[in-house]
Amino acid sequence: MTRHAMRPRPGMAWLATCAALLPLLLASAAARDDYLRHWPLDLHDSDAGAYRAVLDRAVYTTARSPSLRDVDVVNADGRVVPAAIFDAAQPLAQAPRRVVLPWFTLPGGQAAQAADITVISQRADDGSVLQVQSHVGGVRTTAPAPARAWLVDASQLHEPIAALQLTWSSATAPLDTAYRVEGSDDLRQWRTLQPSAPLLDLQRDGQHLRQRRIPLEGSARYLRLLPTGASPAPVLTGVQAELQPQASALPWTWETLRGSRQDDRATAWIVFELDGRFPVERADVVLPGNNAGQWTLQSRDDAHAPWQTRAGPWVAYSVGQADGDRSAPQVLGTTVRDRHWRLSSTTPTDGLPELRLGYRPEVLVFVAQGRAPFALVAGSARAVRADAPLAVLVDALRRRHGDDWQPADASLGAPSLLAGNAALQPAPVQRDWKAWLLWSILVGGALLVAGFALSLLRKPTVD
Repeated sequence: MTRHAMRPRPGMAWLATCAALLPLLLASAAARDDYLRHWPLDLHDSDAGAYRAVLDRAVYTTARSPSLRDVDVVNADGRVVPAAIFDAAQPLAQAPRRVVLPWFTLPGGQAAQAADITVISQRADDGSVLQVQSHVGGVRTTAPAPARAWLVDASQLHEPIAALQLTWSSATAPLDTAYRVEGSDDLRQWRTLQPSAPLLDLQRDGQHLRQRRIPLEGSARYLRLLPTGASPAPVLTGVQAELQPQASALPWTWETLRGSRQDDRATAWIVFELDGRFPVERADVVLPGNNAGQWTLQSRDDAHAPWQTRAGPWVAYSVGQADGDRSAPQVLGTTVRDRHWRLSSTTPTDGLPELRLGYRPEVLVFVAQGRAPFALVAGSARAVRADAPLAVLVDALRRRHGDDWQPADASLGAPSLLAGNAALQPAPVQRDWKAWLLWSILVGGALLVAGFALSLLRKPTVD
């Protein structure tokens, strides 16, 4: 049998060429910058790890997604980091609101928890407690310190209390106990506001776990903290009231729109266009001079979509000069980010009114994952921010660093272009190059094997 020299078969060379081209083909499918603009982020505390940045007008006018899913944060390597957007009324979007409260020690033991204990206090004319004594078994005593039960004076607060925040001495031994909180408006009749809340202060291998927050189910002028067991109590040094979020106290930002008249078959409308994805919650009609009218406000996001009524009919008026009487803004039933707005009136008015739309800037919370510097990016027809459980993460960090922990502040710098308007073009149809290459290789390999088999069949047999 004749021996032939070994030489590379054409099929093997073809497979090697495909393998060499595979990385290049995949690289050519990589997306370019997907965002219109970016803002450098100035981190006020470089070691905080988690940050909050207030969105400004330029971000809202750059975003294209109705839900702001095209607003994100990237690190120095261009990779997105965990981020989420919170509305202005949510606690993560606000600085903590806490008020220091006066507190007094109560007698320890069963006497402090007895239902028939009568607290004798010296109070000022405004109801605030100046001194606490007690009658126990007919003997008046002044509660010594330290103690295991306390009375907290919240009589000067005029807002609901969401929780109590306790502080205690750093010399406190490892702590694992629970407390019940009772409330009263007269220091006689008490009701339970928290049946049992754990208090923890534990350390191991440099790790520190604290739980100092006691949530309340209701509010009262006076609060009594009682232990639910015999475990050691902390050496209390302070009590703060965590107040409920007060959305109405947050500043409002207003967009003033000038419109044009548009008549349809039945109604004369004044149409307006909003140039950003603002989270609109209020609307106001500004009338020229002395004026009054009954108005209805509608909006839609797409020029071909049906109109949705957002407010009205309501009477808007303006009487007097610049500082005269004006009607109050209307509160919308929900947050609206629509682009197109229109007003109609059932009464004739002089001049063309302006439409003012009010919103409270939202906050983007993110984790500083990867290398600095970080930047906020916005405006894309193809990039979508991934869901990130930031609320869960913040809760975990608060358990580790204390309930008063908040994400550090980050400021937006001047915006600059990334991909520009190219980022607003829809993404091209994605082709699965890996699958195509794999099938091509398989088909080519099958054809190669078939051809090799045919060549063997046609080759004459050598004796």
